[in-house]
Amino acid sequence: MDATAEAVAASRAKDVQRSSLCNCVVNFLLQEGYLLTAFELLHELVEDGRHDQAIRLRDFFSDPSLFPPDLISRFNSLRVADPQTLLEEKIAAEEKLAISEYELRLAQEDLTKLQLKLQKMAESPVVIESEGACLDISVAVDPENQHPKKERSFVDLGPLKDMERRNLNCAVKEYLLFAGYRLTAMTFYEEVTDQNLDIWPNGPACVSDALRHYYYQYLSSTADAAEEKINMLRENESLTKETEKLNSEKTSLLKAKELADGQITILTKSLDAGQKDLKEKEGLVQDLKQSLEAQRKELNDCRAEITSLKMFIEGTRSGRQWTHGEHDVPRVLHVENHKGDVESSHSELEHSELSSTTMKPETVINTSVDAQPEERDIEIYENTEVMPTSEMSIDKPDNKTLVPFVHSSNGAEVNVKENSHEHIIPEKVDGIVCKPESPRRDTTPNKMALDTIQILSDALPKIVPYVLINHREELLPLIMCAIERHPDSNVRDSLTHTLFNLIKRPDEQQRRIIMDACVSLAKNVGEMRTETELLPQCWEQINHKYEERRLLVAQSCGELAEFVRPEIRDSLILSIVQQLVEDSATVVREAAAHNLALLLPLFPNMDKYFKVEELMFQLVCDPSGVVVDTTLKDLVHAVIKWGSKLEHVLRVLLSHLLGSAQRCPPISGVEGSVESQLRVLGERERWNIDVLLRMLIELLPFVHQKAIETCPFTSTETPSTEPSNTFFSISLLQLYAGGHVDWPAFDWLHIDCFPDIIQLACLLPHKEDNLRNRMTKFLLDVPNCFGNHYLTHIMLPVFLVAVGDDADLSFFPSSTQSRIKGLQPKTVLTEKLAVMCVLPLLLSGILGSPAKREQLSEYLRKMLVQSTVKEGSVSSNFTTELLNAIRFLCTFEEHHGIIFNISWEMVVSSNINMKIFAANLLKILVPYIDVKVASTHVVPALVTLGSDQNLNVKYASIEAFGAVAQQFKSDTIVDKIRIQMDAFLEDGSHEATLSVVRALLVAIFQLTALPVPGNDVMRRRERANAFCEAIRALDATDLSPTSIKDFLLPAIQNLLKDQDALDPAHKEALEVIMKERSGGTFEAISKVMGVNLGLASSVTSFFGDSGPQISPQPQDDTRFRRIMRGNFGDMLRGKGKGLDESPGQSG
Repeated sequence: MDATAEAVAASRAKDVQRSSLCNCVVNFLLQEGYLLTAFELLHELVEDGRHDQAIRLRDFFSDPSLFPPDLISRFNSLRVADPQTLLEEKIAAEEKLAISEYELRLAQEDLTKLQLKLQKMAESPVVIESEGACLDISVAVDPENQHPKKERSFVDLGPLKDMERRNLNCAVKEYLLFAGYRLTAMTFYEEVTDQNLDIWPNGPACVSDALRHYYYQYLSSTADAAEEKINMLRENESLTKETEKLNSEKTSLLKAKELADGQITILTKSLDAGQKDLKEKEGLVQDLKQSLEAQRKELNDCRAEITSLKMFIEGTRSGRQWTHGEHDVPRVLHVENHKGDVESSHSELEHSELSSTTMKPETVINTSVDAQPEERDIEIYENTEVMPTSEMSIDKPDNKTLVPFVHSSNGAEVNVKENSHEHIIPEKVDGIVCKPESPRRDTTPNKMALDTIQILSDALPKIVPYVLINHREELLPLIMCAIERHPDSNVRDSLTHTLFNLIKRPDEQQRRIIMDACVSLAKNVGEMRTETELLPQCWEQINHKYEERRLLVAQSCGELAEFVRPEIRDSLILSIVQQLVEDSATVVREAAAHNLALLLPLFPNMDKYFKVEELMFQLVCDPSGVVVDTTLKDLVHAVIKWGSKLEHVLRVLLSHLLGSAQRCPPISGVEGSVESQLRVLGERERWNIDVLLRMLIELLPFVHQKAIETCPFTSTETPSTEPSNTFFSISLLQLYAGGHVDWPAFDWLHIDCFPDIIQLACLLPHKEDNLRNRMTKFLLDVPNCFGNHYLTHIMLPVFLVAVGDDADLSFFPSSTQSRIKGLQPKTVLTEKLAVMCVLPLLLSGILGSPAKREQLSEYLRKMLVQSTVKEGSVSSNFTTELLNAIRFLCTFEEHHGIIFNISWEMVVSSNINMKIFAANLLKILVPYIDVKVASTHVVPALVTLGSDQNLNVKYASIEAFGAVAQQFKSDTIVDKIRIQMDAFLEDGSHEATLSVVRALLVAIFQLTALPVPGNDVMRRRERANAFCEAIRALDATDLSPTSIKDFLLPAIQNLLKDQDALDPAHKEALEVIMKERSGGTFEAISKVMGVNLGLASSVTSFFGDSGPQISPQPQDDTRFRRIMRGNFGDMLRGKGKGLDESPGQSG
């Protein structure tokens, strides 16, 4: 405690000293007239917070006697004078100065006289001498308690000498620089014009920098400071010793490291040598195994041939008693076929005897007895073709047939079945044996197999054309065996060509069989032959005219890639796939996408990633839905797993999404309009955006998994207290909002994705409901992955800000809140776009989530019921856009109940605007409901609105009645609408009649499009005249360009098709109306209607909006009014006069 008190006392002493020194400088500046320097010092003291030291300066400069306010204001209002004015003012000032000098001289003379008188009167005069250069500057701790003698100022010491002034100027300059008041020091430099302050003249007041430094250090030093300095020196000494110790340890560690590196190098070389030796030994072992396998196979073949020979010898012995006639030539041929087999068998037997065991010579001698006749017959047919043993059956004594085996391409033994050869052995054959000197004794089993393969290869191309197409796959084992074993590459190429052309247009099952055969063949022949023989023959089909053949190529790219070298997979095979992606056939592109997904895991590296990614996006945007489905199901997942570049794929995906819309032309070229921001999408662009949104939905689970894997917070940091088992709990979101760590995988969704989705939505016209449905599905899928907490605290604030509402951004890091706030609309145009384009997504995709149904109801009620009565609200400023947003919400049936409840609140409200809005709201609901809902909810509400006393409410309900009439043909609904429409027409109101006509505009077009019933000319003319009057009435109203284009002009065209039913005057009037509505003049139509029909005045007075007001006259009951009153129900039902079938019935 004592040390602390001493430190506090020392600090206060320093502050007091600094304050007193500053006061001395202030007094010096004011007394010497350095006002600019004093004023600058005042500003710097205030900026440093030293208000107590700036009191005197503030009082001085605020003194009105020294600085009058009117003078200051006049100085502020002064303008820059011209040179002439300045010259005149200078002359006046010089004259005034001369007068002042004269008065000063008189005053000095008077003062001298007075001083003399004063000296005479003074008894003890006091002389104050200040010849020295010493300056006594007192340190005032408390000015009020200070001794009076220490309150003397510089004036009390007498006038300053030049040397003293220079020293004081230099001292003040040093003080200002030392205290850090550099601006004040610069101002002081400018004010002192008669001295160079950088050079302090030599004298008693000039103290060197080193001496001054030591003096300041002495003044600021205390016992605590000295003790602290001693401690620092001791600590520095200990740190130095520790550093030396660490350096010595570092040196020893470096030496140990060098020794370890040397040992590692020696061990590495030893390991490499050992691995090389091991590889050589492994190779030697493989060679020995192959040699052993070959010898074992050869031994098995020898044993089989020995057994066969023994059986054949036994058969010949049993047939010795048979006789052999010259007339039995066919039997001799069969024996000739056996000749080569017997000789090769004996040769093989001899080979086996030499290599393994020996047979007794007596056996051979006994078998050669009485063999001369048979030898002569065999030698006659020596030059004929010999049937190989692989195609011959040998009879056993018990009449069982022994069938030899041929190794197929898959390693299994294929049984080559032929007819039984029981008849081929002659009845009398004593014995057949090869002569010891015969050259056929050199034949080996390999030679026999080779001959068999040669015969098979020669026969297959001749056999295949004569086999039924549906049975040709049965030849595949033979073709594969021949391809695998034939030594000639040209023959193998020919057989491979036959394999891929085996079936002209193979179906899926046949292609599967062929490809399985190719895979099995590739396993057996190895990489090199697969690359040089199998794949080239397959890829010859890439430009074949039949797509089934090109499908084989696509399948081979994925399934045969495993059996080629790795460097071939990402070069040649990838190029083939790229060419198949451009194929005109949908099935080929689909197969290319599927097989590219199979090919990716086999790539040796990632060098071709960006090329593969480009192919993926090309296939995703393919015009065929089948190709897109396969790509999204197989290829996209394979690319993500293989490439591990999810961030890049998402970035490119969002770029393609926005680019597809931004490349389209705007609806309007008028700058600053809403239509200039919206785009006219072509079919291709609309398809691309749709499939890219589907791809975004497919990638959402990967985004979720990536966010979980890269979560920077441990499980101990996020103790979840919520009952939900979601990963993204409130505690985790709160840690994320702290902003202490980066989490880019989690940021992407609400920092990049949602703003781009909002930007895309602001480019789509209101008719693009399919794309908005796709975006809504994506937004609804996000909470399924990330949970309801993410929906509430992340998604909802983003979209609330985007539509211009207030939102809670406390769960966002401070670094990202500015980006979220940047989504808020700032102009009227952007507010309108937000309501038109973003509000539908907020209502259906965010608040439309099952967990937000109650909040959706509250939000709609606040927006529609509570805000309708307020001026400047969304519902009053953007009525059309708001209705369109709710219309999109109505496309989801689960939200109809909420909308009906709110609309009924508006119907029974006393506010007129709310009732009108309710009528419009019910109108947009009609296309999305069924008959039951319309009869129980919509029609009663419209009847209530149609009975309202306010005319605007009544007129608004008429259009809604028209929408119901177009949509439903139920008798109950039609009767209610007819009664209501009759009431509107009998009301006699001009606006009501116009509203009814507009409501029935679509019905007129639908009726004119129906076929003319029957051949009664009178009925056809009556019908055509009624339509003409209706069209004339419609033409006199103010119709929108869309209604004219979609309804009025098609109705006129339908009427003009039946020329016989049209009155010439009506025909001419319709043609003029059509011409005028297509770009003619209104005067022409008025003239034609007035002259030819004689109803210009009545039409003008009945439908016109201008002209003087006239009293209503009793009107004739025209055909139009009769139809409206009499047959209106039939028109609505679509049953009148053969009009039983009406399009567009729903419910």
